[in-house]
Amino acid sequence: QVHVVESGGGLVQPGGSLRLSCAASGSIFSINVMGWYRQAPGKEREFVAHITSGTNTNYVAESMKGRFTIYRDNAKNTVYLQMNSLKAEDTAVYYCCAGGNGVHYWGQGTQVTVST
Repeated sequence: QVHVVESGGGLVQPGGSLRLSCAASGSIFSINVMGWYRQAPGKEREFVAHITSGTNTNYVAESMKGRFTIYRDNAKNTVYLQMNSLKAEDTAVYYCCAGGNGVHYWGQGTQVTVST
């Protein structure tokens, strides 16, 4: 069993930055990829970014490249999503997902609101 907990959401003005954190615990040896998804009101959940455990290969959705960066601190079993130049359309609940052996573990989500 793997437990993931997100943190770092909040209210930010357009053009601002936030860093989300996702801490994993439990049977983390089984995890080979961790990532972020988001879901805006009235919309389906969409992929944001992921990073692999072994090679730290990362991928960010095309619409967010250049603004969002994903990276990890293996010593802390934590993955981060650095979000810059935030826009109103980035407003959503951001979820962390840890995957391995065909199983996905989701966090509760953290709200990001971009507004004046």
